[in-house]
Amino acid sequence: MAVINCPGCNQKISNKTKECSHCGLAVQELNSDIIANLNHVNRINQAQRLMTHSFVAMLLFCGGFLFMFWGNVEPATWQYNLAMVTAVVGFIMYIIVRVQLLLFKRKK
Repeated sequence: MAVINCPGCNQKISNKTKECSHCGLAVQELNSDIIANLNHVNRINQAQRLMTHSFVAMLLFCGGFLFMFWGNVEPATWQYNLAMVTAVVGFIMYIIVRVQLLLFKRKK
């Protein structure tokens, strides 16, 4: 008995099982076309998740930056520090997610 990844949810399951205990996919009834289709759908979902994380990071960066400069926030106040931290975290998160997205697309 070997442990394989479920084509539907990528969770570990036995290769002898008839149905995935995590997502309920009938593993025994799958052919190569269905498995290829499920892998394609999983890849699209992962790319969309990365794009969503990239969008959230950009919102954090822009929100912190705009609050700092349009809110007339005085330096050395907690609002200034919060805006600066939000902008820096958003920028770093954006760069990390974009690198992950680049590596994901190259892995194709």
